[in-house]
Amino acid sequence: MSARDTAREFWGEAMPDWVAALARACDETSQNKVALKLERSATLVSNILRNRYPADTSIVEDLVRGHFMRAVVDCPALGEIGKQVCRKWRGKAANFENVNSQTVTMYRACNRCPIHKGADDDAA
Repeated sequence: MSARDTAREFWGEAMPDWVAALARACDETSQNKVALKLERSATLVSNILRNRYPADTSIVEDLVRGHFMRAVVDCPALGEIGKQVCRKWRGKAANFENVNSQTVTMYRACNRCPIHKGADDDAA
């Protein structure tokens, strides 16, 4: 059974477009490769496809939209960037680290940005 068939079976008509994109990516490569690209576990990917992920899926949705659907946001510091890149910087912006000038710049930019939702952005 393909990942698309699995997603259709468990989501039905309510399947979001990003879950369909995730399933398509799994069919084109493998669930493990998709999980590596998303920097998440294959179990998480499987649970999303089977509509069994108990937590908030917004983080995974942003990662899928950025990696596989080429969704972008307008970053005040970097310009147009992928949603997954935005999500990663927002996660890093939860704690100040004076590692280099870009990290400091992004900490300030992310914490002023209306997209930023809080310190738990990098969880999942």
